[in-house]
Amino acid sequence: MNDEELDELRSSLTPYESSGGVTTYQNTVAIACPACKEPFDDLVVCEDDYNSLELSMMLDLCVTAHDNDILLFTHKQ
Repeated sequence: MNDEELDELRSSLTPYESSGGVTTYQNTVAIACPACKEPFDDLVVCEDDYNSLELSMMLDLCVTAHDNDILLFTHKQ
């Protein structure tokens, strides 16, 4: 994913939360996941070298990297 694609994706999503090197965006318009082509629920951007995520539900994840960030596309079960 290049810079332009990521910027376009972020502008289409709804910012939800940012804390401790992790930023979350909600997919309120059913954009397709770049990995599996199915709509995803949230984009989680991990910006630090190490991040810890506390998950409260079972999720399927699609993963990619952009520069030094890890991008997680969540799919609720």
